[in-house]
Amino acid sequence: MKRRATGLVAGLALLLAGCGATPTDTASSGSPAGSSSTTSSAVTGEVTVLAAASLTKTLTALAESFEEANPGATIRLSFGSSTTLAQQIAQGAEADLFASAGTTALEQLGDVKPTDTATIAKNTLEIATPTDNPGKVTGLADLARADVDVVLCAESVPCGTAADQVLTKAGVAAHVVSREVDVSATLAKVTLGEADAAVVYHSDVVSARGKVAGVEIPAEQNTTLAYPLARFGDDAAARAFAAFLAGPDGLKALQDAGFLSP
Repeated sequence: MKRRATGLVAGLALLLAGCGATPTDTASSGSPAGSSSTTSSAVTGEVTVLAAASLTKTLTALAESFEEANPGATIRLSFGSSTTLAQQIAQGAEADLFASAGTTALEQLGDVKPTDTATIAKNTLEIATPTDNPGKVTGLADLARADVDVVLCAESVPCGTAADQVLTKAGVAAHVVSREVDVSATLAKVTLGEADAAVVYHSDVVSARGKVAGVEIPAEQNTTLAYPLARFGDDAAARAFAAFLAGPDGLKALQDAGFLSP
């Protein structure tokens, strides 16, 4: 059931006609995938999902929930930098679904065109510090101090590009000591005590409760990223899982994890 991402050209459309998907809805049922009605048959098959590192905890939990409700379904998850994952898909990596942080990574898909896309969440940036905040960071301006070691995502990945935009908007030249491959690696520098601060997603601060403290970035200096979910091909299991992610269960889980509504 696993499908390879193809160059199928199709108009982009919403992943679902409604927003009330249940884990047992199938796209072949009498109701559209995503409707509130249930069906007598559970979803079966394997779905390969490539997703932004910031979605690791939430998508893992949602995949487990989906599999529990659909014992015949298997969700294969792979997380990393959205840009890197998009390039892998363009080079032939297998993917039924691709969940990206920000929309720019979709430009890296090259000739591989999604069957459809839909925004499943949004996110904003926040400063993460160790729980005791040794650098006494209270805002973006403090990131320019020579005694505050700052870690950012690499310039080429969405969280790094967004952090650079925010710092430029605020007129802050941060004291950056390293740039990491993705947001998980960036946050790890703070949780391990190897940095005084990092600019990451708000959802990452929420997911690391008890390990980091968060310092909000004012809205006028901040930025918001959309999280598009792209689907390739027309596999029924992939359509069902996409509808589940975009439906009420997925929305609630994402919001509980600190993501914003689409």
